[in-house]
Amino acid sequence: MNESLLQKLKMVKLRDVGHVFLFLLALLPAFFYRLHRPHLWLVCESADEARDNGYWFFKYLREQRPDVDAVYAVNPAAPEAARVRALGPTVPFGGFRHWVYYLAAEVNISSQKYGKPNAAVCYVLEVVLGILKNRRVFLQHGVILHDLPFLHRNKARYALFCCGAEPEYCFVREHFGYEPSAVCYTGLCRFDGLHGDETERDLLLILPTWRMALQRLHGETGQKAFLQSDYYRRWSELLQSPGLQELLERYDKRAVFVAHRNMQAYEACFTSAGDRVRVLPWAEADVASLIRRAGAVLTDYSSVQMDFGYQFKSVLCYQFDEEQFHREHLQRGYFDSLRDGFGPVCATQDELLGALEEQLRADFVMPPLYADRVRAFYPLNDDANSERTYLAIRRLLDESAPGREEKL
Repeated sequence: MNESLLQKLKMVKLRDVGHVFLFLLALLPAFFYRLHRPHLWLVCESADEARDNGYWFFKYLREQRPDVDAVYAVNPAAPEAARVRALGPTVPFGGFRHWVYYLAAEVNISSQKYGKPNAAVCYVLEVVLGILKNRRVFLQHGVILHDLPFLHRNKARYALFCCGAEPEYCFVREHFGYEPSAVCYTGLCRFDGLHGDETERDLLLILPTWRMALQRLHGETGQKAFLQSDYYRRWSELLQSPGLQELLERYDKRAVFVAHRNMQAYEACFTSAGDRVRVLPWAEADVASLIRRAGAVLTDYSSVQMDFGYQFKSVLCYQFDEEQFHREHLQRGYFDSLRDGFGPVCATQDELLGALEEQLRADFVMPPLYADRVRAFYPLNDDANSERTYLAIRRLLDESAPGREEKL
């Protein structure tokens, strides 16, 4: 037993030890703070971001439910921190006050599993040892398409797991180990912002996802291995392709390529051969705005395709490494791109350019086949996603109120 516990405690690295002390120091202040603010809702995403479901839910609370005592945790130096402060109170992400608020909050709400003062220490306290029983709501980052064991109940222990689509909701409820009442189909909060913006039909967003094996690479050796990877070669060849440039020129379109945030270490490796394709660094790209504005998306396996499908915009998937992706990155889930997807799936650049030309010829209008799939996937397609999320959290609190467990 002791050996097993020691092995689990090794998950806390040296860089996390300081947060163990912050946790201990925050216990007493959090107890008294809870007496002062018994209904505090703490919202966040990752330390440096305020653009996803956490931001949209906080925006909803501040504008539509000002009676809720809500605070947003964000790095004060983050580019998006100012717009959050304009909405309401914030707390510095990962600091002592974040620990106090996290321990005192009636409910902690995040779009990321690591949306906590320190992910490793909180994981040990909440999941491994089970001594921190605070209520945690998962807004998630995007519609789940694959099996994600790190989000299963034995690895996450959420009190409420919000889903963005009906098939996803059924999959999570049946396979992730939660009680049925803990999984809710609310729609993603950020979907509220996908209604009303004018679509720029001349804009193609190219947004591939990341690869775990490549993210782990470091230094000069890592750079060399990345440049030799099939992932880099395929996407780089596309950006440099005369065929892509010619198609965009012929149909008077433009494209924006943004490497995934987990690939930022290598984003400077990607360049375009012509002025029709612009390569944007992640830090300079307002991805949320691009998703709302762009007329179509070209991705591989990213759930960004679900946002475009939700808007009935053209989707194109470039899946040149399908077997390797599911073997090394994410396990297969309920979603089959060929059977269920919202656009063509291509394995070679020639196939991709041919499918893209068809979409360009149609001016990025989604064909009826894919539009029917979207309607079946999203029976809820409106701007009430944050409202439903709010009501689900209220139900969670109301149902647990009579015999409420101590949080610490």
